[in-house]
Amino acid sequence: MVTMHNFLAVDAGGTSTRAVLVSPSGTCLGYGESGAGNPVSRGFRGAADAVLRASRKALGGSARPVHSATVAMAGASLAQPPGLLLEHLREFNPAQGITIESDLLAVFYSGSYHDAGHALIAGTGAVAARVEGGRLAAVADGAGWLLGDSGSGFWLGREAVRAVAAALDGRGPGTALTEGVLAQLGLQADPAVGASGRTGTLQQLINAVYGFMPVQLSRFAPRVFDVPADPVARDIMDRAAAALAGTLLAVGGGGPGGPLVFGGSVLTKGAPVAAAVVEEVSLRRPGARPVPVLVHDGVAGAAVLALKRHGIAVDAIVFGRIASSLAALRD
Repeated sequence: MVTMHNFLAVDAGGTSTRAVLVSPSGTCLGYGESGAGNPVSRGFRGAADAVLRASRKALGGSARPVHSATVAMAGASLAQPPGLLLEHLREFNPAQGITIESDLLAVFYSGSYHDAGHALIAGTGAVAARVEGGRLAAVADGAGWLLGDSGSGFWLGREAVRAVAAALDGRGPGTALTEGVLAQLGLQADPAVGASGRTGTLQQLINAVYGFMPVQLSRFAPRVFDVPADPVARDIMDRAAAALAGTLLAVGGGGPGGPLVFGGSVLTKGAPVAAAVVEEVSLRRPGARPVPVLVHDGVAGAAVLALKRHGIAVDAIVFGRIASSLAALRD
């Protein structure tokens, strides 16, 4: 068992990267944040730069020796050799090198210290996992905006702008989403029909939306939560919940077999969606009534992984110490 050196643990997410220096007893000694660290969207070098910046803040110029670095990243990064990350973090001299772990495991372990259970994450993307023996036993979705991510922030944002477009040209019902989407885009209503045969409002919307990368449509997801009484918005939320429930059920979630962890802003900030997912799972699996643990990111889980992967037992006491000391650093 490692007893003298501390561990560097990093959660490299699609929006921000978080790093923590944790002792073998589970006390978090330093914390730092930086920009997006998902190598799928930023490239591996850009992600490595984000990891370095967050790690520097977590260590804060400390000369404390670092036993090793554990970096949780998107699943596609697991096949990447850790050499580039090691080069970026060499200044910290991690004696036992670097381990790249799945961000799914980091989110799961942010909500539980047990080695078996399920996780459902719906942020920009959407994915579910079954964890067995501290490893990923099954994963569903997380296939990206073109092939999947059903019920994700991207999906919600896309459905929102599609609903607005349909409302503007008469293909769909009017919706309170229109005002919020147009305001977010800085567009003014222009009901005059132009040479294209469309209203100026719709043409402006088309021009603006096609200027985004597809995954950037996730920025419109909050508009759905802004008008929960709107029938169109409500329908979008219901369909998102049904899709997410299906993804969770695909990995056996919702029944017995350990804790259930929910992560990602669609579930942690979108209470109606989270509640609807639980209700949908209960309907499809009679007798099941999962009670999810909500977590906002995977940095606590990265710390748990750093300890577990190096032979340090994480029980309720150590897990609680990680959570409380990390919360104190973030305040």
